[in-house]
Amino acid sequence: MTSFWFADAPTPTRAPLGGDIEVDTVVIGAGIVGLAAASVLAERGREVAVLEARQIGAVTTGASTAKISLLQGTRAQAIAHRHGTEVLAQYIAANQVGFDWLLEFCANHDIASQRVPAVTYAQSADEAAAVRAEYEATRAVGLPTQLIDELELPFPTQGGVRLREQAQVDPVAVLAALAADSEAHGSQIFESTRARRLRRHKNGVVIGTDHGEVSAANAIVATGSPVFDRRAIFGQLIAQRSYLAAFQVPDPVSQEMFVSAGRPIRSLRWCPTEAGDVLLVGGNGHDVGRVDSEADHVAELMDWTNRWFPGARLLHRWSAQDYHPISELPYVGAVQLGADDVFCATGFAKWGITNGVAAALALADRLTGRQPAWPGAYDGWHTGAVKTVFAGAQANAAVARHLSTGWLRLLDPGSATTPAEGEGTVDRHGLQPTARCTVDGQTHAVSAVCTHLLGIMNWNDAEKTWDCPLHGSRFAPNGTVLEGPATAPLPPLSG
Repeated sequence: MTSFWFADAPTPTRAPLGGDIEVDTVVIGAGIVGLAAASVLAERGREVAVLEARQIGAVTTGASTAKISLLQGTRAQAIAHRHGTEVLAQYIAANQVGFDWLLEFCANHDIASQRVPAVTYAQSADEAAAVRAEYEATRAVGLPTQLIDELELPFPTQGGVRLREQAQVDPVAVLAALAADSEAHGSQIFESTRARRLRRHKNGVVIGTDHGEVSAANAIVATGSPVFDRRAIFGQLIAQRSYLAAFQVPDPVSQEMFVSAGRPIRSLRWCPTEAGDVLLVGGNGHDVGRVDSEADHVAELMDWTNRWFPGARLLHRWSAQDYHPISELPYVGAVQLGADDVFCATGFAKWGITNGVAAALALADRLTGRQPAWPGAYDGWHTGAVKTVFAGAQANAAVARHLSTGWLRLLDPGSATTPAEGEGTVDRHGLQPTARCTVDGQTHAVSAVCTHLLGIMNWNDAEKTWDCPLHGSRFAPNGTVLEGPATAPLPPLSG
């Protein structure tokens, strides 16, 4: 399932790390956070190395709808409810900085962007209150949002809130330009190089990979869920999977960006191409590894699109993973309290383009002795403590429940039969929990125990992957790591 953005994009490959090196800063992950941080740091004269386990943009950023917006669904009311208007204002200010920086970067590097309104709309009368609340929350911090009654959409709505002069881009084009810019300033980017180990020494950190080690004064962990997490940041995040598709449609596509105020989420935007405008539809998200059938969620999204956009022709279908912070605010800062050598940025709740750039700028400032202008916006895990603790207890109770039910279902050893094509099963082979699947005619047997924190795998029937319901680690049929926080593969098994 290839992202629409990669379909016709030139994808130059970069070599893996070729041996041990030493730099000022090592960045782990080549998405929007990692490459923006690398670009800014390299421009400021720091020696930077970027380690990417797969290819640039292969995970979240390259699968994004790439909306550049300060109106973010119903995020404003959620943040204001948890932390108050002052913190929301700081959050919006941070996103404004990311917004301005990114659009200026695009203009300076000939990357096409479209300035369009963003709209949060109500799918039903029940969602109208959320639309009104978002309007009030955004107006309270100075955003010139407007309430609207009629929308240019073919399906029923109950009005919405609009913010004009937002933007949309091709995220892969942005990443390619960021990579080239950072390399032009002297940074090094290594693909197919997974960071597997971290150790500290008196001068900083050493990141171990299968191809050598990188020594650096400090590191930025720019992965969706931080690897080398000594602080259980992953326990403050809920991993969520959502689905996207690109369509050619016979009728004109509304040139606005839309997202629903309630569930199931329906996100729409248009994209100009040489062959005409394309409609991008996303939504139907769920917590990773915690549904009976991911394929059912995909089918529902496709059915909805075909119902309201008759004649739509599917071009590409793909999915993306995002992390929702239980505090409702991203976390940008040290991975370990009191240590100024390893930093991370996470918890963007599906709004990682502006947040990601703002986070990259904040981290670059911190590493070069500058002070960000929004000190509290990205440190929400230290504010609203009572509500956050309660939300964390709920989230981690769900983790504990999935951990126990995963192991309990292995009390029955199962039949250990070969799964049919496209199917996966988990059973017990002797004392070993075993995950079996058959994909493209090949049957794989790997450990069913997640290498992160011992969760039992669930089969993803839409993407043919093994997904962990605890903290969202995902693995290929043969056990290869696709997404963290796990860094080690599922070991292969015989039988």
